[in-house]
Amino acid sequence: MLSPFRAFLSFLAGEAELHELKKLDSRASGNDETNESNETNGMNGRTRQNTNYLAFDIGAESGRAFLGNIKKDRLTIKETCRFSNGMIIRNGHLHWDILSLYEEIKKGIIKSSIKCGSRIESIGIDTWGVDFGLLDRKGYLISPPFAYRDKRNELAMKKFLKKMPEKQVYQLTGIQFMQFNSIFQLYAIKTQNPELLEQTQKLLFMPDLFNYFLTGHTKTEFTIATTSQLYDPVKQDWADDIFIHLGVPKSIMQDVVPPGTKLGKVKKSIQKETGISEMPVIAVATHDTGAAVAAVPGIGEDWAFISSGTWSILGTESKVPIITEQAYKKNFTNEGGINNTFRLSKNIMGLWLMQKCRKAWWKEKKYKYEDLVHLAGQAKPFRYFIDPDWSPFLNPPDMPEAVKQFCRITGQPVPETHAEITRCIFEGLALKYRYVLDELKTVYQGPIRKIHIIGGGAKNHILCRFTANATGLPVFAGPYEATVIGNIMVQALGRGTIRSTGEMREIISRSVEIKEYFPNDKEMWDKAYNRFCQIAMRLNNRQNMPNQEN
Repeated sequence: MLSPFRAFLSFLAGEAELHELKKLDSRASGNDETNESNETNGMNGRTRQNTNYLAFDIGAESGRAFLGNIKKDRLTIKETCRFSNGMIIRNGHLHWDILSLYEEIKKGIIKSSIKCGSRIESIGIDTWGVDFGLLDRKGYLISPPFAYRDKRNELAMKKFLKKMPEKQVYQLTGIQFMQFNSIFQLYAIKTQNPELLEQTQKLLFMPDLFNYFLTGHTKTEFTIATTSQLYDPVKQDWADDIFIHLGVPKSIMQDVVPPGTKLGKVKKSIQKETGISEMPVIAVATHDTGAAVAAVPGIGEDWAFISSGTWSILGTESKVPIITEQAYKKNFTNEGGINNTFRLSKNIMGLWLMQKCRKAWWKEKKYKYEDLVHLAGQAKPFRYFIDPDWSPFLNPPDMPEAVKQFCRITGQPVPETHAEITRCIFEGLALKYRYVLDELKTVYQGPIRKIHIIGGGAKNHILCRFTANATGLPVFAGPYEATVIGNIMVQALGRGTIRSTGEMREIISRSVEIKEYFPNDKEMWDKAYNRFCQIAMRLNNRQNMPNQEN
């Protein structure tokens, strides 16, 4: 007998879902009609067959829900819904509409439950880093979280680093200096909106907030904690001296838990609202880059990764944080990973430039991203050079014009067509990857013989080819949905379905398509790289570039 609530969901979803809903209800009542056999993996009797996990991956542009199924040592994933996200303006500042996103998560739970056809083992949520919300003493959100691209952060960074020496901050945290890091956002609130902190009982980062809304538990997961530049990875605790200099009580921070921790079960009120049964919420690698790197199908320890999306993050895995003079000078970050590892890496502006160009061109031409890849192949190579990390690229009103302006002030020809601008961006990214990779080799003493590109940029065959050519290293592209896969697999690790990160990566390598790109045209790309470095140095001398050599 189909429950009244699920009958209503069936009406919303369409008659095609009715059979799946009946299967769900029969399993919930203990009358599973499918009579499927199970294969145990020897871990507390947990099964690999029809073990479903629900992953939410929420980015700056959109959020998605995926179901992951591990069966016979292979992973399959299926997207169940997608929803938009974007910054909203309140009182002249950029914020996130977090309550709207929370409503989308609940809708995603309903849709995924309908489409699943069997029990969901757990749920995990990952988001971007650094941004946070503040709760009052009653547990209510005080205001919408500020967005990291808000203009107040740059001034806050400059002011705070006059209070506390930059080098001291780095020695405590090992984190790359970027104007939107949580440390500077928190100082902006302290100096510009002190009334918010007067009401604050708890600070929760974006995925922590969603987990709190679902379970009522307030914890901070390790990978998201390390993005903040408030966490001491050596002491494995929040950095006391930083909070003293901020003038903010450390007591607002939460206990830090490792990826794979079971936080609690979905609250009964949400079970009733969504029609699901009890479901544990797992603190996965809740920083999206942490989740993506967890999905790298890397064998051995001689690889670097590029997580390619709105941002590009280039780095490698390290068993310990590398907080050295050289790492400080090169502004490398030590963010947390799975299994007590650290991601020694650096942020690069990434496909944000292309996203903003696409938006600017939308009224003129509604490009799909694959159209832009094709377009880049039509333009002549190495006519225009940009450094993607030029600070005006952070959030310009007109990105194509910002690209042209970069070329004007560096004395170059100016790209005019969409094809020229697009190729200029892709070449600039590939050349910046080589620049940062060369820096990484001076900080990290281990060998780097190959690059894994993961995330949406792995689909971009021209960017992958340019990266292999620019760096002189073979590139292995995939998985495309690395963040989702990492989210799901850390859930499986936390639930005991998978025993180790090695086993996890073996399953991933068997389950996804990996494309290989090998370097070509070395002499031509070496000349282009020398030209790129000259232009970057010219801007550094004009003090228009972000600080690369602190």
